[in-house]
Amino acid sequence: TFSFLGGAGGSPMKKKHTYESRRLLLAGMLGCLLVLAAVVSWCYYSASLRKAQLLKAEQLDLNKDGFIIRNHAGAIVFSMAFRSGTLDLDSCSKDGNILSCTRSNSGKLNFFIQTVRPKDTVMCYRVRWEELQSAQVVEHAMAYNDSHWYGGAEMATQYWPIRFQGEQEPQPFITSDVYANRNAFGGILERYWLSSNATAIKINDSVPFHLGWSEKNKTFRFSAWYQDSPFRPPAGTQAFPELSYRVCVGSDVTSIHKYMVRRYFPKPIKVPSPEVFKKPLWSTWAVHKTAVSQEKLLRYASDISKHGFTCSHLELDDRYTADYGEFDFDPQKFPNASGMFKDLRKAGFQVSLWTHPFINYDSINFGAAVENGLLVREPSGELPALVRWWNGIGGILDFTNPKTREWYSSHLRMLKHRYDVTSFKFDAGETSYLPRQFSTAAPLADPSTFTRRYTEMAVPFNERAELRVGYQSQNISCFFRIIDRDSVWGHELGLKSIIPTVLTVSILGYQFVLPDMIGGNAYPNRTTGDLYSDQGLPDRELYIRWLELSAFMPAMQFSIPPWAYDQEVVQIAQKFTELHENLVAPRVLELAGEVLDTGDPIIRPLWWIAIDDEAAYKIDSQFLIGDDLMVAPVLEPGKQERDIYLPAGRWRSYKGEHFDKGPMYLTDYPVDLDEIAFFTWVH
Repeated sequence: TFSFLGGAGGSPMKKKHTYESRRLLLAGMLGCLLVLAAVVSWCYYSASLRKAQLLKAEQLDLNKDGFIIRNHAGAIVFSMAFRSGTLDLDSCSKDGNILSCTRSNSGKLNFFIQTVRPKDTVMCYRVRWEELQSAQVVEHAMAYNDSHWYGGAEMATQYWPIRFQGEQEPQPFITSDVYANRNAFGGILERYWLSSNATAIKINDSVPFHLGWSEKNKTFRFSAWYQDSPFRPPAGTQAFPELSYRVCVGSDVTSIHKYMVRRYFPKPIKVPSPEVFKKPLWSTWAVHKTAVSQEKLLRYASDISKHGFTCSHLELDDRYTADYGEFDFDPQKFPNASGMFKDLRKAGFQVSLWTHPFINYDSINFGAAVENGLLVREPSGELPALVRWWNGIGGILDFTNPKTREWYSSHLRMLKHRYDVTSFKFDAGETSYLPRQFSTAAPLADPSTFTRRYTEMAVPFNERAELRVGYQSQNISCFFRIIDRDSVWGHELGLKSIIPTVLTVSILGYQFVLPDMIGGNAYPNRTTGDLYSDQGLPDRELYIRWLELSAFMPAMQFSIPPWAYDQEVVQIAQKFTELHENLVAPRVLELAGEVLDTGDPIIRPLWWIAIDDEAAYKIDSQFLIGDDLMVAPVLEPGKQERDIYLPAGRWRSYKGEHFDKGPMYLTDYPVDLDEIAFFTWVH
């Protein structure tokens, strides 16, 4: 029994040995685990480090949710977030200057960022996100990054810099008539934006591009999709959306813009007629609207001469034909058109005629246009698509069809030769006048290509032609008119919108700008009232301030004549048309010649010469002509003074004062009703 009990209990020494060895074993295992964990951590850290290095390009950091770009000083100047999907970073690799990934959280894709250094001071990044599996939306959100942005499109309510208000879901970035639809993008637009951080972005032509914004998140929303949009995938390809663009970073805002314009924008190939830069153009539109007639046109011309004004040409606007879509004079309103043109020529007047892309269904040309397939058709291609425009219902000419182009051009040539017409005012041309669903002779992947095709019709007449639309049309080399203005003071198509709109279209590469008619169009219910509004005229003070601003634009355009007011207005108008011809036009023509090589604006923002000046980025009521003439018009009612910002440098005012302590503000600088403040750079 004893031995049995002893055997069961074991000796105390033996127990101690077992306990020690267990502890040693545990410690050894723990040590091994720690070493293993350290090795795994080190490997993971090394892999992460390698991955982090892999996901860096020069001054760019990529992660699954987006990328940032820094400038040479290390500050973040550009941020883009991927809104529609995230990258699977394990699918990413780097080969030379190309970073690419093959998967996102929703499947296969083709994603890359290619780094290009085109010159010492510029770094560019080509970015592409192409879905390969699902036909969903691709959306990237670009942050404002506490900088000021410029470019994009003409808008009804135009601010400089861009001021997006509220939350806007992305909508097709295509040309629209913003007079009719105040929330759309305008008739002149390009897929280009520029920031005061010296960064610029250009969206590729192949993208089915939609633009939205968020005031709350301070972002631009760039989206690409085909479904239920006016964009069409190229023939024979699947409708997988692709968002691709170039971002370039430079040393300052002016030099990066110059680089982008030289690299990516077509340039005009000739300067339009110097006469139009020097002498005002006189239009029948605001003064006579569609009630114009032979008698009224002849009286208008004789009044211009009688009051001692010069005229580059008279513009005979809507409506001189019997129906819309015809190319000859209504014999009721113009009983002797040939004699009228002869009289006008004798009196020294050249005349241009209004034209447009519509043929109304009640016009004698409608049947022939249908028969010959000249019109945009409904999707099956069988029948013409009817559209509604501001003068009724009709078909719209299909300028992708060579037959249509020749038919339209031959009618314009006939008018030119029969009456010795000098040129044409090409109205409309926005894609918003195309039907929602349509087909054209040449398929349109991007509907704004229709705008481009229409602008080409102006080429044979470009000496004095006028367009109001532009998309990749900078090389058409004619005058581009900003959309009709209302006779009001504010930012919504009023006097205050002119400088921001002209600066915007200039940044988009359109330099031969017509700022629309002095005083606005005097449309009923869209006119600021005073004692003249009972006569259908714009407010007198508004008209004078508008006239003064127009004198410092590339060209002046009258319709409501100064003598509709009083002798004082006539004298102010004579003074400013002379100032325009003698002071402004020579400088503008010199700059117009340079545009052919550089594409640089004629009308420039203050930051063009004040690149690190935060105040200059925000000024929307002053502008430069070239680098050395600065203009500060009065744009407020009842004011005979204004605050003026002078950038650094030596300036001489139009009154002869010298200022050389800049940058500085001149507060409440006096400017009489018959004056505009302007300053010349003193070298």
